[in-house]
Amino acid sequence: MTLVSADRVRNKKQAEKQTELLERLIRLRNRVDRDGRARFDTWRPWIRRRQFLCSGINLAHYLALREHDLRELQLELSPLGLSSLGRLESKVMPALDSVIASLARICEFPDKTYFNHPPKRAILRGERILQKRSDAVLGTSLNPTQTRIMVTLPSEAASDPDLSVNLLLKGMDVARINCAHDHEAVWMQMVENIREASRKTGRNCRLMMDLAGPKARLLNVTLAEGKERVICGDRIVLCRKEEPFTSALFTAVCSIPEIFDTLRKGAEVWIDDGKIGTVVEAVADERAVLLVKQTGPKGAKLTADKGLNFPGTELNISPLSETDLLNLDFVTSHADIIGYSFIQTPADLDILEDALTQRVENPSGIPIVAKIETALAVHNLPDIIVRAAGRHPFAVMIARGDLAVEIGFERLAEIQEEILWLTEAAHVPVIWATQVLERLVKKGIRSRAEITDAAMSVRAECVMLNKGPYILEAIDIINDLHNRMHQHQAKKTPRLRALKSWTI
Repeated sequence: MTLVSADRVRNKKQAEKQTELLERLIRLRNRVDRDGRARFDTWRPWIRRRQFLCSGINLAHYLALREHDLRELQLELSPLGLSSLGRLESKVMPALDSVIASLARICEFPDKTYFNHPPKRAILRGERILQKRSDAVLGTSLNPTQTRIMVTLPSEAASDPDLSVNLLLKGMDVARINCAHDHEAVWMQMVENIREASRKTGRNCRLMMDLAGPKARLLNVTLAEGKERVICGDRIVLCRKEEPFTSALFTAVCSIPEIFDTLRKGAEVWIDDGKIGTVVEAVADERAVLLVKQTGPKGAKLTADKGLNFPGTELNISPLSETDLLNLDFVTSHADIIGYSFIQTPADLDILEDALTQRVENPSGIPIVAKIETALAVHNLPDIIVRAAGRHPFAVMIARGDLAVEIGFERLAEIQEEILWLTEAAHVPVIWATQVLERLVKKGIRSRAEITDAAMSVRAECVMLNKGPYILEAIDIINDLHNRMHQHQAKKTPRLRALKSWTI
């Protein structure tokens, strides 16, 4: 065989492979469209805001696409200079159609008019919608990175008006009041100080108030005699109500007694954001014996008000407590955004909506932030997004502290990535939250791990910093970090700014 003949054979085989790839892509595209529309039809009755319709169908198409393993297909597309479909969250069908149109031209497909490239506006529509919705919920950002900064206000923000001014001057875009702490008189002073600081500085600042939700905590803690810390092998008696016990035992009362209705032997119970790991050794109606399985090398302190997590146990508790309902009168009168804690199912949104309807004329105009902090909430996230964003201005908060304990620390990196993808597909803003630059905020000490973690937050529309004595320094650092990282990253897309470190 001559070289010319060999080249012809190779070219023919290559053309056949490309045509076969095109046919596979078309089949995939049609299946994604069919399955996505079927899912969207089940969501359609939930959507009252017409502006969410295109986002709902895009999310449905994204979920239909991700039911397929695309890795082999990506490897075949990349050598042809085509998109490997790795950055299509906000534009699923236009991205697929664009790749098909380009591949059809490579294959010299005869009916080119059928495979037209989508217009540029179709490719960019999702990004524009996401930016508009971010402004609607979180306010217009003055930062070119578009990653807003939310700060949890300390109690001192009520008595120190200058703190609010300084926070705004440093770059705070959203002030957060956690209703799990303080009371209405303190919150009112915080609100007034933030509003006044906004007027003084000329900087707009949204105010989010977090309903505490059914967060289980330790009450009435009694230490075992002669012990200041629990260590592995110790036992903690968790009680439904306060009871007399021998001082030889660690005891505590659970702030939500209904938990005992579903708690079972062998269940995991984590204390203080995972610092103490226990397993239920025995359980009765009024108490449970927890065997300590994990602590730090020097043990851990057991103190009142520390949080409890029950991964793997369905607690069946309303996300709105009686205290939340009492606080909601104040929240609806003063907050720009309502933070909804421990939401787990779409039906949980109906509970909040019913409560809002009793208090305001237009509940659908109130922005809601759903805090995703349990495995069940992750599982139900697509439905939660559609039910909420189909009715309200809406954002998702990745509440990584409780979420890490609930799903396992080793899974957090994977799940937070998937939440970022899902929210982008729905054109819904996301808040990167919990323990961002925590050591810096609390102790003024930087760490490589925390800086790396904080750098990832540039892909979110907002990052939340918690209260602490070094919060102003932390805002400076997060601003500088975001300004640098934004030159290299926009959501999932790398941005190829000219590198300055190795100039010729």
